[in-house]
This record gives sequence, structure tokens and C-alpha cells, in this order.
Amino acid sequence: MSTASLRCDHDLIEKVIKAMESTIQLLNDGKQIPESILLPVIDFSKNFTDVCHHTKEEKSLFPALEKAGMPSNMGPIAMMLIDHQRSREIGTAMEESAKVYLSSGDSTKLISDMQQYVEHVTEHLWKENNRLFMMAEARLQYVSKKVDDELNEIEKTQLTDLGKSREHYEKLADNLSHDLSEQGS
Repeated sequence: MSTASLRCDHDLIEKVIKAMESTIQLLNDGKQIPESILLPVIDFSKNFTDVCHHTKEEKSLFPALEKAGMPSNMGPIAMMLIDHQRSREIGTAMEESAKVYLSSGDSTKLISDMQQYVEHVTEHLWKENNRLFMMAEARLQYVSKKVDDELNEIEKTQLTDLGKSREHYEKLADNLSHDLSEQGS
């Protein structure tokens, strides 16, 4: 199945999105969020979601779909590329507002940026899971092994370049859930 790797990424991203929602709630409740929780959220958003996951889609899935007759200048691929760019923009703003929060304690902009990121990425994942990936499965059934191999190779390369591994980010997601539940108590 040519989207299996991407769906696994989505499951991991959704775990971190839930952690972000908990972070937003804690900030709204006036709790302090330590750097040890906030910086991994930023790292995951920038490096796993954008550098790893989006690159897998942009360098393998989208070109495969284009070869299968789906235009990249309009329709689903064009929409996903716009969404990826928007994710980067919100992620950059969130990183900046996290720095402000960590130095000043003012969480106003951070809450807003995190909420925007959560809403945007949640909607984006829904569109991919329920629209794009279904189209991909139908169009790429004859080249799914090739696409799977490409996706796995891109992930390995991107994460190696970051000096990280998939296991690192899986552990990060699990630790965030645990650390945030302790913050809330």
C-alpha cells in the first residue's frame, strides 16, 4: 500500500497534536510549560512533520501521482503543497512565540500560534487521509512497492541528516503525553 508509511506518520503527528492541545489547555489555565516540553514539540513540528513527512510526500508521493496523471499545478497536489507551506509558516511563528514565552512568560501569542497549528494540521491530515490517500491508492496500485521503497528511503535520509531516528520521534511523542499529564496534576 503506497500510503502505509505516510499513514504511520499521521498517527505519530496526531499524538503530538494531542500533546499540543494539552499544552494549550495548560497554558490557558495559567500553568507554566517548561522548555523540556515545549522545545520537543517545536522540534517535532519542524523536523519530523515538515522536514521528514512533507519531504516524503513532495519527493515521492506527489511525483508518482503526477506521473499517474494527476496535475500538480491544481487540484489535490497543489492544495497539499499550499497546506505544507502554510504549516511551515505557522511552525516558524510558533517557534518564535515559544522563544518569547520562554524568555518573558507571556503565552498569548504562543497559545494563538499553537491553536492555529493544531487546527491547520488536523484539517490537513483529514484531507490527506480521507481524500488524497484514497486517490493515491487507486492510482498507484501498480507502483506501490516502488513508492513504498522511495518513502522509506527518503525518511531514512531526512532523519539521518537531522541526526535523529524514527524511534527518537516515537519516543518523543510518548514522552510528551506523559510529561504533560504530570504538568496538569
